[in-house]
Amino acid sequence: MSVTWETAQWALGLLLGAVVLVNGWTDAPNAIATVVASGTLSFRRAAALAAVCNLLGTTAAARWLPTVTRTVGESVNLTGADAQTALCAALAATALWAVLAWRFGIPTSESHALLAGLAGAALALPGEGNLRPQPWGKAVLGLVLSLALGAALGRWAERTLERRNWGEAACRRGQLAGAAGMAFLHGAQDGQKFLGLFLLLGGGGGGTVPPIWAVLCGLTMALGTLLGGRRIVEHVGRDLVALSPRSGLAADVGGGAALGLCTVLGLPVSTTHAKTAAIWGAGTAGGQRASARTAGGLLLAWGLTFPVCAVIGFLLVRVML
Repeated sequence: MSVTWETAQWALGLLLGAVVLVNGWTDAPNAIATVVASGTLSFRRAAALAAVCNLLGTTAAARWLPTVTRTVGESVNLTGADAQTALCAALAATALWAVLAWRFGIPTSESHALLAGLAGAALALPGEGNLRPQPWGKAVLGLVLSLALGAALGRWAERTLERRNWGEAACRRGQLAGAAGMAFLHGAQDGQKFLGLFLLLGGGGGGTVPPIWAVLCGLTMALGTLLGGRRIVEHVGRDLVALSPRSGLAADVGGGAALGLCTVLGLPVSTTHAKTAAIWGAGTAGGQRASARTAGGLLLAWGLTFPVCAVIGFLLVRVML
C-alpha cells in the first residue's frame, strides 16, 4: 500500500501531537511521583506544577542546550518520503505501547519506545546505512547511566540528608523544588527528543527547530500532564517502596542529578528510568524494602519496550510501503 507525501505529512503531524500528549500523560507523572506519595502535594497541584515546568524545560533546552535534539536527529539516515514513512511508523508504535502500559499502570519510557520504533522502521526500509551507529551508542550509554546514577545518587542523597538531620518540614519544602526541577528536566529531555524528529525530516542534526515548535511541543506535553497520570504516580511512588518526605527529597535530588548530567552530555535517557532508580536507591537506603513484584514488573516492561516497539515500527512500515 503506497502512502502519498501529503497523507504522510498529515499523519505525521497528528501522530506527533498524540505522542507528545501521551508522553505528558504517562511519563511526566514520574517527575512528581515522590511529592505526591509523601503527601507534600495533592496530585492535581503537583500535576499543575509539572505542566508549567515541562513547558519551561522544553523551551529552555531547545534554545540553549539542544544536545539531545541533535542526537535524535542524527539517529537514522533518512530523507524525503522514507523519513515521513519511518516517522509515522515510529510514532504509532510509541503511542500504542504507551497507552498499553498506562492501562496496567506501568511506567515505561516513551523515549526508548520512540528510538526503538525508529530503529525498526529504518530497518524495514530498502537500502543500507539507514541507522547511524554513534547516536545509538549514546542511547545505550544513557540507558545504563540513568539507572546506575539514579540509584547511586538517590542512595547517597538519602544518607546525606540523614547525617545532616534534615527535619520533615525542611524536606517537604525541598520536595517542592525537587519536583519542579524534575519536571523541568523531563521537559528538557523528552521535549528535545520530539523536536529531534523535525531534524530528521531535514536529513539529520545539522538544522535547527523553529522556536514556535518548541513552544507547541511544551504546551502539548503540559496539557497531557494536566489530564493526569495518577496510576503511574501510585505505581512508582507507592507500590515500589514506601517513601518518607526525606527519602522522597533524596529521590528527587538523585534522579534530577542523573537526568541533568545526561542532558548536558547529549544522552537521550528516560525520566522514568532515572527517577524510578533514584526512588529505589533512596527508599532502600532509608531502611524500606522494595517490592520484588513491582520491581519485577517494571524490569519486564522495560525489557520488552525495545523489541516490541521495534517490531511494531518494522511491521507498520511494511504495511505502508
